[in-house]
Amino acid sequence: MAEQEQSKRAPGVCIPWEEKLKELPPIKGDSELVKRVWEDVDGLGYVYIWHCLVSF
Repeated sequence: MAEQEQSKRAPGVCIPWEEKLKELPPIKGDSELVKRVWEDVDGLGYVYIWHCLVSF
């Protein structure tokens, strides 16, 4: 039986900031602000997915 790779994502996260940061061009402004906004938007996406799963 092949071993399965375990997810290292924190609860409530769809795409971790560290993973998303690799896809973005260099940030010239306030990187903490960009991180905070990304984590807020990602968290809302996670809540939406759970809402759809539980409600229907």
